[in-house]
Amino acid sequence: MVAAWLWLLCFLVPQALPRAQPAELYVEVPENYGGNFPLYLTKLLLPREETEGQIVVSGDAGVAGEGLFAVDPESGFLLVTRALDREEQAEYQLQVTLETENRRVLWGPQPVRVRVKDENDQVPHFSQATYKVHLSRGTRPGVPFFFLEASDGDEPGTTNSDLRFHILNQAPAQPASDMFQLEPRLGALALSPEGTKVAKISAEDADAPSSPNSHVVYQLLSPEPEEPAELRAFELDSTSGSVTLGAAQLQAGQNILLQVLAMDLGGTDGGLSSTCEIPVTITDINDHAPEFTTSQIEPVSLPEDAEPGTLVTTLTATDADLEPAFRLMDFAIEAGDEEGTFSLDWEPDSAHVQLRLLKNLSYEAAPSHKLVVVVRNVEELVGPGPGPGATATVTVLVERVVPPPQLDRESYEASVPISTPAGSLLLTVQPSDPLSSPLRFSLVNDSEGWLCIKEISGEVHTARPLQGAQPGDMYTVLIEAQDADEPTLSTSATLVIHFLKALPAPTPTLAPVPSRHLCTPRQDHGVVVSGPREDPDRAGGHGPFSFALGPNPTVQRDWRLRALNGSHAYLTLGLHWVEPREHVVPIAVSHNDQIWQIQVRVIVCRCNVEGQCMRKVGRMKGMPTKLSAVGILVGTLIAIGIFLILIFTHLTLARKKDLDQPVDSVPLKVAV
Repeated sequence: MVAAWLWLLCFLVPQALPRAQPAELYVEVPENYGGNFPLYLTKLLLPREETEGQIVVSGDAGVAGEGLFAVDPESGFLLVTRALDREEQAEYQLQVTLETENRRVLWGPQPVRVRVKDENDQVPHFSQATYKVHLSRGTRPGVPFFFLEASDGDEPGTTNSDLRFHILNQAPAQPASDMFQLEPRLGALALSPEGTKVAKISAEDADAPSSPNSHVVYQLLSPEPEEPAELRAFELDSTSGSVTLGAAQLQAGQNILLQVLAMDLGGTDGGLSSTCEIPVTITDINDHAPEFTTSQIEPVSLPEDAEPGTLVTTLTATDADLEPAFRLMDFAIEAGDEEGTFSLDWEPDSAHVQLRLLKNLSYEAAPSHKLVVVVRNVEELVGPGPGPGATATVTVLVERVVPPPQLDRESYEASVPISTPAGSLLLTVQPSDPLSSPLRFSLVNDSEGWLCIKEISGEVHTARPLQGAQPGDMYTVLIEAQDADEPTLSTSATLVIHFLKALPAPTPTLAPVPSRHLCTPRQDHGVVVSGPREDPDRAGGHGPFSFALGPNPTVQRDWRLRALNGSHAYLTLGLHWVEPREHVVPIAVSHNDQIWQIQVRVIVCRCNVEGQCMRKVGRMKGMPTKLSAVGILVGTLIAIGIFLILIFTHLTLARKKDLDQPVDSVPLKVAV
């Protein structure tokens, strides 16, 4: 029987324990795979011992029904049954389980993520088959005047969808076959800057027209004409005198001085010449977007009581353009400030922007803020469009501010007769807000050791008799209160004690205390203690009264006293178990400057289930004691034993006597 129970326990415990969730598997399948199917993808770690179940593949809607994926039960490989199209579905989320016929899971679920790897199978498409563009005569070369748009259905961010634009043909090819240029990445169409006419030089010769003497040719002296063609910023036509742009890249703000030589005789030796200068200034265009110097700002911590207008951080942005109008920037908080807690402040011509606090922070509402600041040009940017703009991320951490504790008074005063006994309650220090965090109280400079304060309740008592104090003197101590949850937060207040003359301790007329017992172990019972009765011959003979236990540590440990009202207090046990006997509990009753000591007698006893005291009962008169009862019982047993021994001895001797007699002497028994 025991073996059967052990076998059943070993069988049920593994079934009840949760199995660890397998980690997700990641598999890539090439799009439009042209090989043989099924295509084995990855091997699953199926358990070898559980072979009675069936393998179930589930996942996205339609996956199981279409039979795209399956698991080879012999090898444990996950396989795909046909080619996949990324444009139809780029990713599949599968779950593989091993189940019994009644759908109980033996293994799994094993999550598998299958990603279809993109293949370049999508043809780019222009947004229009034919574009119509009107070009004005004032269009500057090199400045885009139209942007082509095309899209590709392949996976974004890969080389398969990375488009490049090229001009295949220009018709007509007049006046030049390369009048236009197309930016390969952006599709920006512009007039070709190379060969664009900058200036035309004209020189006259007074010699006979159409003669070699008046045949003028032009030559560029500066920059050096010997420079390679790709380094020349300008080209000069020697016959027409036209100055055009060269292949070299020009920089905005660059000043170039051209010196041109004009020679007659067609430039042959012996001809006369003349020179001129052409100053060329390269003007700027707004082709650079502003950028932040730092895109990720280190976290900034602000206390939640920070005033609105507080500077959080300063961001700096730069613009590579030279024209001041093109360097004007506009800043905005793009994300993370739905409540409008922050604001931006900057000068129109400044590259610095200040992030400031606009509203009060709250740690409970939001312990942190992640702001995204964006910068854009004020002027329209030359290019494909305004773009998303450069961004900088600022993380603001809100520091929780806990206010220091507040007491119900800024300072405390008490008048105490010098005859006040130890343990007398003087006053109670309390927080101004009863619902605030609990406080821990202590005295800092009690040099005489006359006072003590309860750490939790804040009650200030006399620790010992006020020996050495004189009437009219003042005694100042410092009360310190610390937040129990945040010890670093504290406050303090002064306590000034004014000593009075010792008052004669009148004998009060105590209210009768009902004769009552208290149960131990402790139950919900107590003794009501009242103050002195009203005495018309004594001023102040009525409440309100203050009650306090005597200074004895044992009394402080074993008993608890709490005020019911201004005239009565409630005395209960302070421990779960107090020795059963009659106890005398000293209680100090004070009113204004008068203090009385009363003794309360309380009987502590064991109680039955009905709460009734079970008292020890003494011996009744005439009744034997336990020792005498035991003696009588033992004596009786000994007497009975002796009597039985005598009987058995007599019977034994009589039987032996009968055996020793002769047979003839044995009387015959006559049967009747």
